[in-house]
Amino acid sequence: MGERHRRRFELCGVNFVAVADTQAEFGGIADKLNLENASKAGVDFAVVASPATTHYDYAKFFLERHIPVFVEKPLATTAEQAQELVDMAAASGTTLFVAQSECFNPIFLNFRKHFVAELNSRIASNEGGAGVRLDFRREHRYSSRCRDVNVMLDLLVHDLSMFLTMFRAEDVKMEWLKTGKKASNDEAEFDSAMMRLRVASGEYRGVIADFYVNRKSNCDMREIAVEFPKSRYTVSLAHYNSEGEVEHVPDSLDNEHRFFLKLLAGACTDWGRRAAQNAADCVKMCGGV
Repeated sequence: MGERHRRRFELCGVNFVAVADTQAEFGGIADKLNLENASKAGVDFAVVASPATTHYDYAKFFLERHIPVFVEKPLATTAEQAQELVDMAAASGTTLFVAQSECFNPIFLNFRKHFVAELNSRIASNEGGAGVRLDFRREHRYSSRCRDVNVMLDLLVHDLSMFLTMFRAEDVKMEWLKTGKKASNDEAEFDSAMMRLRVASGEYRGVIADFYVNRKSNCDMREIAVEFPKSRYTVSLAHYNSEGEVEHVPDSLDNEHRFFLKLLAGACTDWGRRAAQNAADCVKMCGGV
C-alpha cells in the first residue's frame, strides 16, 4: 500500500523527501524532525503505511510535531489510542486522515446517493427505517498480509466506515454474532466475524445492517445487499478478473488522495474531522483489541 500511495501522490505533484522501509531508517528521519526544525525541513505531511500495530506510534510522532498525517486503516488497534489521535489532531488543528478507501469508491458513492435518497423518501412519507436491511459481505482468499491484527481490524473497518457515512455512530446499537477477537489454535476464529448493527434512534430508526467478513474464504467478494419492504437488490463494490479475484478500483485511492490534499489546503475542515472520528469509531466498534 505504501508503494501505491506514493505513486498516486506523485501523480498529484507530491515530492517525497524521504522514505523509510524499516524502523532503523525511520530513526534517521525522526532525528531530523524535532519540534524546532520540522517546519524548516519542508515537510508538508507524512504517509504511514506500516503494519497496523505500529500506526499509533508513527501517527502520534507526527501529530506531536504538528505534521499532518495520512495513515492507512485501521487508525490504531485500541479504542483508546484511536480516540487519542483524533483528539490530538483536533486540539492542534493538525490534519489527520485515515485511508479507508472504500468510502471513496465511486461504486459505493453512487450506491450511497441512491440508497440515502430512497431512505429519505420513506422518512418523508412517515414510513421510517423499519423493514430496511443492509447486508455487507467482504471475503477474500488467504493472504499473509495484515496478520498482526484480527479480521475485524483488517476487513470489517472498511464496511463499518461506509456504514458510518450514512448513519451516526451514537444512534447505533451493536450486537456481535461471531467474533475473531484474537489468534487461537482455531484460525477460523481469527479470520471471520459477523456483526449486526441496529439504528436505534434518530430519523433512520429501525434500519438493520448485518456484516460478514472472512479473510480465509474460497472466494473473493465485496458487496452490499439491500432490502426494502417492496424491493431488493445487490451492489458489487469491486471489479473481478477472469479468475474471480478482486481488482482494485483505482479511482478509490485517487479520490481519497485528492480529498486529503484538499484538507491540507484548508477545504472541507469539518468533513475531515468527522471522517477522522468515523475512523476512530470503527476501531471502537471492532473491539479495539
